[in-house]
Amino acid sequence: MSLLTAQQRDLGDLAARARLRHLQPRAGLDFSSNDYLGLADSPRLRAAVAAALARGVAVGSGGSRLLRGNDAEHEALEAEAAAFFGSESALFFSSGFTANAALLSTLPQRGDLVVHDALVHASAHEGMRLGRAAAVSAAHNDADAFDAAIARWRRDGGTGRPWIAVESLYSMDGDRAPLADLLAVAERREAMLLIDEAHATGVFGERGRGLAAELEGRDNVVTLRTCGKAMGCEGALLCGPRVVRDFLVNRGRGFIFSTAPSPLMASAVREALHILADEPERRDRLAALVAAAETALAPHGVTPTGSQILPLLIGEDAPAMALAAGMQAAGFDVRGIRPPTVPAGTARLRISITLNVGEAQIAALAETIGRLRR
Repeated sequence: MSLLTAQQRDLGDLAARARLRHLQPRAGLDFSSNDYLGLADSPRLRAAVAAALARGVAVGSGGSRLLRGNDAEHEALEAEAAAFFGSESALFFSSGFTANAALLSTLPQRGDLVVHDALVHASAHEGMRLGRAAAVSAAHNDADAFDAAIARWRRDGGTGRPWIAVESLYSMDGDRAPLADLLAVAERREAMLLIDEAHATGVFGERGRGLAAELEGRDNVVTLRTCGKAMGCEGALLCGPRVVRDFLVNRGRGFIFSTAPSPLMASAVREALHILADEPERRDRLAALVAAAETALAPHGVTPTGSQILPLLIGEDAPAMALAAGMQAAGFDVRGIRPPTVPAGTARLRISITLNVGEAQIAALAETIGRLRR
């Protein structure tokens, strides 16, 4: 008998439900990546990395930030990021998942309450699972539901600090959180507001500062800005009050016990910030492509979202994956998304609009979806 019988059985169950995942090579026109501004292969980023290597910036950090891994490039990036986004401080992590998990497993304390949006990212759930605070879900994008959850907790004797955890732009639905209403709840209930700006950073706001740019700098707001999406690099920046940075440096196990991100990547992210400021035309071009995609795809069941993420809801897993396979065979890299990434019964194609395609490719995508669905 195999020592991994339980794992084999689980994989078999996934396969029976059309949920078994496989890694596959990159191929076809890009309608699935998060490289929204087309920066991942940017000549400016390539040149910045080459220049950093030439001046002696190391590829590896050699240790955690609290040992010998703290590099001048990390500190320069954090200072520039805080100034760019308008926060008191910033802290660089190796990935958005690590940053979100560290944030939610470290800051809320025993006796506190985390109220999270029902569709918040898996990394937030991981942080809450590891943390000491109680956690409850609130209906998606319903500020009143967040308010009611905190009020109910107080009536039941809750005396700690409430924490509100949301995304500003949801990665699978492409819709926006009601940030102004959530901030009002946070202020009324003396809560901290944690905003994951992963899919908004670089795409929205003045200089690409995101949908939460106007909230940055408040003592009750913390934002997460991933660097591996519109910024074309990797890693993540947590921006907020200095006490948040200091507490994570001292208590955040995901930060303390991780090897520091590459100093070379910190150099690249600094250049990405400069590109966001210097090249607003990238955001303008993306907005025009999104408008063209919404027009082309609406007849085929795609509801406009006003963002670069356009889901085509199918429902059941197998039909969604079959349509995705057909699109890939036709030369379009569109991925099917199934539970548990999305709720049961909402399997979909997640269509991502990036500067790696043009209007002609978008028109061809729409025509192919229509043909395959007929």
